[in-house]
Amino acid sequence: MKKHIPNLLTLGNLFCGTVATIFAVHGVFELAALFVVLGIFFDFFDGFAARLLNVSGDLGTQLDSLADMVTSGVVPGIIMFRLLSPNDYFVSSFEGTESMIWSGIKIAPIQLLGLLLTLGACYRLAKFNIDTRQTDSFIGLPTPAMSLFVISLPLIQQFSDIEFTQNLISNNYFLIAITLILTYLMNAELPLFSLKFKEYSIKNNLVKYLFLVVSLGMIIFLQYLSIPLIIGLYVIVSIFSNDGKKAAI
Repeated sequence: MKKHIPNLLTLGNLFCGTVATIFAVHGVFELAALFVVLGIFFDFFDGFAARLLNVSGDLGTQLDSLADMVTSGVVPGIIMFRLLSPNDYFVSSFEGTESMIWSGIKIAPIQLLGLLLTLGACYRLAKFNIDTRQTDSFIGLPTPAMSLFVISLPLIQQFSDIEFTQNLISNNYFLIAITLILTYLMNAELPLFSLKFKEYSIKNNLVKYLFLVVSLGMIIFLQYLSIPLIIGLYVIVSIFSNDGKKAAI
């Protein structure tokens, strides 16, 4: 029975991702974000349970990537699709372009660029399954980190009191740039440290502890705005830390 526990947790991730997809399609971003976070929670603990119960296997690996594809691939693509729409900051080259009508659904061509995140996530997950270097660290931005970044954008837009951030997230130039950067980072040969702990000494985990403390402070004071800042900090710290450099070995 115990060999099925990690797979059930993985299916919990898939369930949450599917529900989040439904909410994202309808523009209910708060609930979409909630179920994405729950899915990532299941994603973290399925691997933990597999190691704890010593039941890791190829089936679990494949299930994990398939579930992540929905929670951390399809959902952020749909959210970016929804955010990219004709507005005051509409990209001039697309301005005036008639929307396509498919089965009664009106779609502006620029919105399809948001789905690059879904394609990039799929490519990364496929590479991850055959890359033996990523057992204790990451090469390229993990898809859950990308997903958290994207789902935070509509929440910042809705709940932030800072007018600049609201205007920025309404700017299609900014959204397209974020889409391209995140798609690249997921598949770049960029060594990033993992928050998995083999042991808990401060000496060997100083970078991780400092990162967690700073991240906690940012969450307390900046709330939703902290999420993209933390992920940006994660990439920067990885580039300059020894932990990140070891990931490339």
